[in-house]
Formats: sequence, structure tokens, C-alpha cells
Amino acid sequence: MKFLKDLQKFLTDVAHDERIPSRDKKVLLAMIALLISPIDLIPDWIPVFGLLDDLIILAIILDYFFTVLDSQILLSHYPWGMKSFASLRKIARALQFFVPRFVKKRLWQYVGSPY
Repeated sequence: MKFLKDLQKFLTDVAHDERIPSRDKKVLLAMIALLISPIDLIPDWIPVFGLLDDLIILAIILDYFFTVLDSQILLSHYPWGMKSFASLRKIARALQFFVPRFVKKRLWQYVGSPY
């Protein structure tokens, strides 16, 4: 239960962060809704392919948080420890191969710090 409260606080804090473009917030919200929703692009009863759309959406969300977004912004809202941050970052980096570069360029407006 504590995890869900922390997750809700994390998502709320990210939604209110001025450093993240509003378009990115809307896209993230839509993707999270698609991930949670029982309605899928590919029905779950189809073996392997049914879960593939959920995996790709999750990969896009994790890629945004751990690759596109600056770590400073994410860590300012991240309620869990650095060990879980490092683990999730490894997972996000492994899943980033499911997210083509042209998809990232079309979805996200955020431009990170050059430093």
C-alpha cells in the first residue's frame, strides 16, 4: 500500500514540475492510462503479442524518465532509494532498444541540459 501512495505522490509531483513540458506530461498521462486500462491495442489473450504492446508502452515511459529526462529532475521527485533508482535505470536502458529514436523525437519536447 505504501508503494502505491509513493507512486501516486511521485506522479503528482512530476505532473506539477514546471521544468517538464506540458505536452510531455499529457503524453505520459495517456500512456499510463493505456498501460492501466483493460483496453489494449493488441488483446492480451493473444499469446506473446498480447503483452507486447504493454511492454512497448512501459519501455517508452521508462525511457522518458531514465534516458530523456535529466536525472536531477527525476531524483528531485523520486521517493525510493538510490538502489532502486539504479536498478530501474538498468532496466530502462535495456528496454530502450524497443523505442526507436524517431519515436522519441516525435513524442517528447523536453530538451535536457547540455551540462
